[in-house]
Amino acid sequence: MARDIDISLLRAFVAVADTGSVTAAARLLNRTQAAVSQQLKRLEELFGVGLFQREHKRVALAPPGEQLLDSARRLIAMNDEVWGMMTTPSYNGEVRLGVPFDIVPTYAPNILRRFAQAWPQVQVSLATQNSVELVELLDDGKIDLTITTELGPSRENGELLRRDRLVWVTAPDSDAHLRRPLPISIGGRTCLFRPVVLDALRAEDIDWRFVVEVSNQEAVNATIAAGLGVAAMLADSVPDGLVVLEDDAGLPPLPEFSIILYLPRTGSTELAEELACHIRTEFALRFGSAGLMRAPAAAPRPMRRSGAGAPAPRLVSSA
Repeated sequence: MARDIDISLLRAFVAVADTGSVTAAARLLNRTQAAVSQQLKRLEELFGVGLFQREHKRVALAPPGEQLLDSARRLIAMNDEVWGMMTTPSYNGEVRLGVPFDIVPTYAPNILRRFAQAWPQVQVSLATQNSVELVELLDDGKIDLTITTELGPSRENGELLRRDRLVWVTAPDSDAHLRRPLPISIGGRTCLFRPVVLDALRAEDIDWRFVVEVSNQEAVNATIAAGLGVAAMLADSVPDGLVVLEDDAGLPPLPEFSIILYLPRTGSTELAEELACHIRTEFALRFGSAGLMRAPAAAPRPMRRSGAGAPAPRLVSSA
C-alpha cells in the first residue's frame, strides 16, 4: 500500500539537520520547539527508524538520517517548484539569462528545459560570455539575470549556488603537462580563471606559453583534445574525452571557484525571479546538501595512461 510523505515533516527534518538544533530549527521555521519535535517524531514513526542522535547539546544525523537528507532536499525543491508552477499566473514575454561559456553544457540544458515546460509562452534568450562581461550586461540592463564563476561573490546581492574545484585538464596520453615552457589554453584577458592560473604557475617558477588565449570553449577544448596543451576547468564541467591531471602531475594546485547567481540590484522582473527559482531547484536537485561544498577530492575522469577507446571530446561553442 502506497504511503505519502508530508512535506512539512521533511522541512522540519532538513531544518534540524542544517542547524544542528531543534530550537534553532524552530526559529528558522517560525514554529515552536514542541511543534518541530513532534514533526520529527511523526517522521521517525512513519519510517520506523531514528533519524538523529544527540551529541552534547546538539543533534547529529544518525545513519538513516544521512541516507534521507539529500532525497528530502530534492522532494522539497520539487514540491516548491510544482507549487509555484500551479499557483503563479501564466507568463508571456522574454527573459534574458547569462551563463559563462564554460559551464553552459553542464547546467543550462536542464534549467532551460524545465523552465520551457513550465512556461511554454516565455522566450528565453541566452547570453554566453565570461563572468566579467555578463555582470556588465546585467548592469546595463541587457540581460535580466546571470550566473557567474568567481572566487567569491563580487557584490553583496550574489547568491552562492555551488563551490567547485578548478582542475588541470589534458588529453588522454598527452605529455603536454611535462613540457616546458608549459603550453596552456586559456581565456582572454577578462577571464577570471586567467590570473589565478598564471599566479599559480609563477609561484612554482613554471614558465608557460599560450596555445590559445580566447574566451571560446570550443577553441580551448579542441586544442586540449589534440594534445597541444593543458587548461584549467571546473571539475564538474570537464568535457567527455578529456581527463583531469592528478596531484602528482607536477602542476600547482588551483583554488575553488564559486558559482554565483545575480539578479539586478533593483527592479527584477517576475520572469527573472521565476527563472531564478528554476536555477536554484536545478542545483538543489543535482547536488543536494553537497551543493555548497567543495567538489570531491577524487575528481571524475582520473588521468589515464592508455588512450585506446577514449571517447571523442564534447566541443562547446559560445555565443
